Amino acid sequence: MSAFGQGVVDRLEPGGQHSTDVVVIGAGPVGLFAIFELGLLDLKCHLVDILDRPGGQCTELYPEKPIYDIPGLPLVTGQELTDRLLEQARPFGAKFHLSQMAAGLERLADGRFRVTTDMGTTIEAPVVVIAAGGGSFVPKKPPIPGIEAFEGTSVFYSVRRIEQFRGKRLLIAGGGDSALDWTLNLEPVARSVALVHHRDGFRAAPDSVNKMKALVEADRLGLHIAKIKRLNGEKGALSSVTVESKDTGEYEIPCDTLLPFFGLTMKLGPIAEFGLNLHENLVPVDTEKFETSSKGIFAIGDINAYPGKLKLILSGFHEAALMAQAAKRLVHPDQKVVFQYTTSSTSLQKKLGVA
Repeated sequence: MSAFGQGVVDRLEPGGQHSTDVVVIGAGPVGLFAIFELGLLDLKCHLVDILDRPGGQCTELYPEKPIYDIPGLPLVTGQELTDRLLEQARPFGAKFHLSQMAAGLERLADGRFRVTTDMGTTIEAPVVVIAAGGGSFVPKKPPIPGIEAFEGTSVFYSVRRIEQFRGKRLLIAGGGDSALDWTLNLEPVARSVALVHHRDGFRAAPDSVNKMKALVEADRLGLHIAKIKRLNGEKGALSSVTVESKDTGEYEIPCDTLLPFFGLTMKLGPIAEFGLNLHENLVPVDTEKFETSSKGIFAIGDINAYPGKLKLILSGFHEAALMAQAAKRLVHPDQKVVFQYTTSSTSLQKKLGVA
C-alpha cells in the first residue's frame, strides 16, 4: 500500500464531531488539488473518501499506469501524481477521514452543512465540495449463493479497522493487490489466514507475491488454488467455506470470516440522496463557480456536468481554482478576496513555506 495511505496524511479515527471551513467528498487528484487552492485562501479542509488512502482511481485502479496530459509533466504515474499533489497540499494541514463513505448530508438551521459518514463521523462546515469522480467505489460481490445472509457479520468487502479481525480465522479471496496487501497485513493479528484464488497466478506487486509465498513456505498461511462454491454456517455466522479445485474436487476450509477482494466498480452511491438536481447520474453546475443547485454545495471533477465538459484531470484542477474563490466568499463574506499569484505574492509564499 502507498505510504501516503498509511500515516503521512493526517488520518483521523472514525467517529467524533468535527467543524471546518470546507468538507471535500473525494480524495482523488481533483479533491487533493482543491486542498491547495482552498488553502491559499486560508480555508481549512476535511476530506472524506471510502478508500483507505488518497488518490482515488489513480491509486486504486492504475497506480503504475502512465498519464501523459498533466501540464508540465510529460509522463507521470497515478501514484506519482497523487504523491506530488499531497506534497503540494501539505502546508495546509488537511484532515482525512479515510475508509469512510459520506452517507448523509443535511443543512443546519444556521445555514451550514452536516456531513455524516457510515462510520459515525460528523463534520460541519459552511461549504461542501463533491469531488467524487464517477461516484463511490463499490466492491464487486462474488456470485456465491446466499452470501447476503453473511454480509456485515462474517463477510466483509473492505477492512476499515484491523483490530476487528484480531483472533479471527480469516479466508481472503482474490489475486490482486488488495487481496495480497490485506493477507500480509492481517496475518500478524489473525488467529489464522488462508488465501484462495481461482488460478496459480497473481496480479499483485511481485514483492507482495513473494512475501505471501514465504509465509506459505513457513506454514503461517494456507494457499488454495480453487474456486469458492458455497458458504456454510447459520444466522450469519460462518463456519467454513466449500471450495473446488481441479486436483482434489470439493473440500471445506474452516473459517469464521471471509474477505472477498474481487475488484471495485463505480456507483453514484449516497450522493444521489443529497437532494441535488441530477442529470444522468451527474451533478449539473454553473461554469462561474461550479456550484450545484444548492447554494454552498459545489461539484468538481468527473462528477459534474455542464456544456462543453471534458472529463480530464486538468479540467478538474481549473474547476477547483474557481470553486475556491467562491467558497472563500461564502465562508468569510466580510473579507475581500484579493487575487494573487504564487510567483509574486510574499504572503502566499509564506503560507507555502518557501518565502
